Amino acid sequence: MTPVARMRNVVLDCPDPRQLADFYAHLLGGTVEGDADNDWVTLHTPGGLRLCFQEAPGHRPPDWPHADAGSQQIHIDLDVGPAVQDIERAQERVLALGAKPLDLDDDNGERDFRVYADPAGHPFCLCRIAAD
Repeated sequence: MTPVARMRNVVLDCPDPRQLADFYAHLLGGTVEGDADNDWVTLHTPGGLRLCFQEAPGHRPPDWPHADAGSQQIHIDLDVGPAVQDIERAQERVLALGAKPLDLDDDNGERDFRVYADPAGHPFCLCRIAAD
């Protein structure tokens, strides 16, 4: 199948683009660039994906998991190492950076993800990658 386009950016609305870009830069690495007003900020990740953050003064975070009045809108899955210890260390770091826990019940290591909210309220998952 011939594609119609290729992905350029994933854009998240938020009240403070620079703050949210810095949060994701600590999670994913990369460089942050903003315009003069910092109402549009781009994170260039090492893998080439660009996450952009757009100022939205009236931003209301999604009501996770799926409230009657809305939906989660978007969520991001982030891979960490395969061991339970890897996700524990990653969890300590994301919480220290300002993430909020949403669903940490991984069924005693049986479920391969845990759910958090970034500082603007967007849900994201830390996922254990399959062991080789």
